[in-house]
Amino acid sequence: MTVSDIQKVLILGAGTMGQQIGFVCAMHGYDVVMYDLSMDILEKSRRRMEKLGHWFMAMGKLDEAGLRDTMARVSISADAAAAAKDADFVSESVPEDPKIKAAVFAQFHGLCPERTIFTTNTSMLVPSMFADSTGRPDRFAALHFHDLRMSNVVDVMPHPGTALEVVELIEDFAKSIGQIVIKLHRENHGYVFNVMLSNLFVSALTLASKDVASVQDIDRAWMGVMQTAIGPFGIMDQVGLSTVWHITDYWAKRSGDAQSQANADFLKQFVDKGQLGYKTSQGFYTYPDPAYARPGFLTGEKSET
Repeated sequence: MTVSDIQKVLILGAGTMGQQIGFVCAMHGYDVVMYDLSMDILEKSRRRMEKLGHWFMAMGKLDEAGLRDTMARVSISADAAAAAKDADFVSESVPEDPKIKAAVFAQFHGLCPERTIFTTNTSMLVPSMFADSTGRPDRFAALHFHDLRMSNVVDVMPHPGTALEVVELIEDFAKSIGQIVIKLHRENHGYVFNVMLSNLFVSALTLASKDVASVQDIDRAWMGVMQTAIGPFGIMDQVGLSTVWHITDYWAKRSGDAQSQANADFLKQFVDKGQLGYKTSQGFYTYPDPAYARPGFLTGEKSET
């Protein structure tokens, strides 16, 4: 199998990252089917993909005809068997829980053709944690995307049982959708960039949960010194607070570290309120006009979050 044989891409999980991955695949000519648990979820996701398309248009990366063509290549289905039919390539973006991922892959192993390549977009887990559950560990690896509005860098991370030719095929596929490939030599929780980013998140959350400084001042410290347009809590809003909480809570429970659990609990108060960041218009900041993007934020002028 070569990249030219890939025609239909199946996206498992129609959340923020699934939407972005599906849209970019369709934008580059692939037929895409989005799968999730209900048509209500999928209809909302399709509308958000249209909105994402208008963002790409505003950035000059797509015109109106291109958006129409892209969305015409996207279909949605809550029927697992129908979604899996004739799939050549799978990208999974379900919650960051190895048991959930294992169950989803096991289900789709029985539904997808034998040739289908499976990939996971996991942020902090490693593929060997659920490779056996895929039923095709030799045709499975991590293909991890960052926010596709801001970055076209992807990580390709095989596990020890991934076939070499499959790694090469996944790399070729990533390049075919305009991505810059970072190839990992071995499994590593958090890949490359995310290891650095997660340490930033841990530091920021620890400062906030200990009430050393406010969320806004912690962001101002980072932005002011590093001369960036966004700080760690603003980035968390963009990633999605439910995702950051899932990862933080998972590792806190696994390590038994009290400070890690305090950081998870600090995040959970926002998750419990449904304040998940950018995608819900409310997280540490309010969107679409967050305080950190306003004039005067760095100098400490009073403003709403």
